[in-house]
Amino acid sequence: MAFDYKKEYQEFYMPKDTPSIIEVPKMNYIAVRGKGDPNDSNGEYKQSIGLLYGIAYTIKMSGKGTHKMDGFFEFVVPPLEGFWWQEGVDGIDYCNKSAMCFISMIRLPDFVTKEDFDWAIEEATKKKKQDFSKVEFFSYLEGICVQCMHIGSYDDEPTTIEFMHRYMKDQGYELDITEQRYHHEIYLSDPRRCATGRLKTVIRHPIRKVK
Repeated sequence: MAFDYKKEYQEFYMPKDTPSIIEVPKMNYIAVRGKGDPNDSNGEYKQSIGLLYGIAYTIKMSGKGTHKMDGFFEFVVPPLEGFWWQEGVDGIDYCNKSAMCFISMIRLPDFVTKEDFDWAIEEATKKKKQDFSKVEFFSYLEGICVQCMHIGSYDDEPTTIEFMHRYMKDQGYELDITEQRYHHEIYLSDPRRCATGRLKTVIRHPIRKVK
């Protein structure tokens, strides 16, 4: 049976709809950086998703090909994730989506090395005849965060975020969003196939202990 990160690491991907504190270890991702309204059908964000899945499935299917990755195991492609921010804005202004900056990501299995990633870029470029030069091998240590499952529209996230922030303060933490630590979302539902009111999104914010 294929290894499913959502099931094996439920603390990272399937939190409750009440806030919790979690420490997130270093992980490797395939990632694409960009800017603009994520709802723009021709925008950079939509394009980034196609690039990410192109590489993710090239790695997933490598087990059936000639390129052998040391330690390879069958796996379910992990969910799409995103770091989001707006320059010069404290938090996220949901009314000004065109100013959003993002790092769109999919987690890599630990057996995938930078050399394996480079092979996947070359292989996908050759087979799909598409430019994958924007895709990068991205290592990130997220650290201590507050997180919560948000159910519903992305535009309604501020209510869940306020809930998270009240909880974090009650636990003796403060928000620690910086130029290196971001508003983080993990998408567990496909908005093309799921009613808006049932969308499941993990929201995660970096925090630190109040001194």
